[in-house]
Amino acid sequence: MGSEFGITPDTKPEVRLDGVGIFWIVFAVTWTVILISGMAFLWTKRDMPILRIRGLGLSFTAIAFLHCYWVAVTTGYVYGPLMPEVAEFWIMSIWFPFGIALFHASNSRFLYVANAQKQYVKKTGDLGWDGQRPRIRKTLVARWKMLPYTQRVLIFVGLGMVAHLSLTIFMFLISRKFHSGWGISGTEVTGTAMEQKTEQGRGWEWWPSIFWQLFWAWVVAPVILWRSRNLRDTQGWRTQTIACCVSGLHASPMWLIALYVPGMAPVNNYFIPPQWIAIAIMMLEIFTVFIPVWEVRRQQSLCQETLDSIARWESRQKSVQHSGKSLHSGTSSSSWMGRTKAGSVSTTGGSILTMDALEHTLAKNPEPLQEFSALRDFSGENIAFLTRVREWRAQYIVNPSLREPVRDEKDSEKTLTLSRECFESALRIYIDFISSNSAEFQVNLSSHDFKNLKAIFEGAARVVCGECSTPDPATPFADVPKPQSESGETARYWGDIPEAFNEGVFDDSEMSIKYLVLTNTWPKFIRERRSFDGASSAEAGK
Repeated sequence: MGSEFGITPDTKPEVRLDGVGIFWIVFAVTWTVILISGMAFLWTKRDMPILRIRGLGLSFTAIAFLHCYWVAVTTGYVYGPLMPEVAEFWIMSIWFPFGIALFHASNSRFLYVANAQKQYVKKTGDLGWDGQRPRIRKTLVARWKMLPYTQRVLIFVGLGMVAHLSLTIFMFLISRKFHSGWGISGTEVTGTAMEQKTEQGRGWEWWPSIFWQLFWAWVVAPVILWRSRNLRDTQGWRTQTIACCVSGLHASPMWLIALYVPGMAPVNNYFIPPQWIAIAIMMLEIFTVFIPVWEVRRQQSLCQETLDSIARWESRQKSVQHSGKSLHSGTSSSSWMGRTKAGSVSTTGGSILTMDALEHTLAKNPEPLQEFSALRDFSGENIAFLTRVREWRAQYIVNPSLREPVRDEKDSEKTLTLSRECFESALRIYIDFISSNSAEFQVNLSSHDFKNLKAIFEGAARVVCGECSTPDPATPFADVPKPQSESGETARYWGDIPEAFNEGVFDDSEMSIKYLVLTNTWPKFIRERRSFDGASSAEAGK
């Protein structure tokens, strides 16, 4: 039988710097540099929608744990004969299971996002507050439901980590294999130093560590595969999730075979048993880091193709209206996004990739684009936000009859001001799509636009959502009344309307999201529609 470091009683206690050892060192260093470069690239692009939705922080934390273990076992051939087995025991008992748990917690985010985005297909009107999420933190259950998905998963996985660590410490204490002074009789090892080292490298003490990998690879992963069978996204996330699930299936069985099948001894001399797990970890790293890298590069190329297409179309026009300047002209994309008025940015022509075509779709038939963005691009909040803002503007801004007449004391003339209903409707848009406290999927705004809207709406949003009520000093532990009507309808806001609120409050944010949709979701939507129409035409011609 084998040992964790692939050593035998005849192995010499020395560092192995032969050709095989040098190869493993060079390989470990090279792959580590490549991996860190890929992670650094993704981190610099973390504000892109395709990465923002993935939650890179949790993925990178998992990769850090797993890669530390990967380096330890990849170079284990070199230092294995000298390293105490108890050190490898703790490495495998902490780095590996913790990394696997965090990784699959991150990997399961795909299903959560895919299911949560369906809300934008079912209804594009006022989303209101999710009925499953309480407005105030009255009980532990309510507090739990109000937590973001990532925090809930981390708490669940963290409890599992604590349980695993407690079990590992307990098994370490009761076994005499790693210490002869205490423990259960019959668990000690005897013989020469290398014979003891060989016996320490296998046994039931190691099994809880591999249980995590078996559980995630053979229980959780098949469930994820089954639930994602009908999902088709444009970001490569489904491919990444499936590949990560499949790549880990061999790890635990091969580790057990390498340890307990005598015929694997020749292989263990050059490829130690935990390196079968290292193969799975390397595949996880490839699919978790480099598939997103490829998707980012593809998205950048698609965005540039869209802008180039717009520029070529506009260059062919004989006359260009002032409102239809090219995105590459004096009013470049940066200045275009910063405009204070959200008027239609259109061209005189009818190119399908121009802002004019996008705005026409949003105005006349947004449902197909809404469905595509939610179910395929996982960016349904963007189209829903644009639709809600358009409806809000049509109802309260374009129609002056809905404004309230107010008499100016100085000139005694009647002026029109925005109604309270207008502010409340805008407030619900902020709560549903912009607020960091209540929006399940925030639209991707610049920090400047976000701060401006937060200054106007955040105070009112906290009042409506029941997060700023202060307890009575006389009864500090009493439940705060829930600011919601008995019928479950959205709470009304009766406070003062901020002076900064005006009809152009969403202009900058709307323009920013339109540009984001134009350069990200829109070209993918057009490409899929063309592919579908082409396939339908070919099918009809048969």
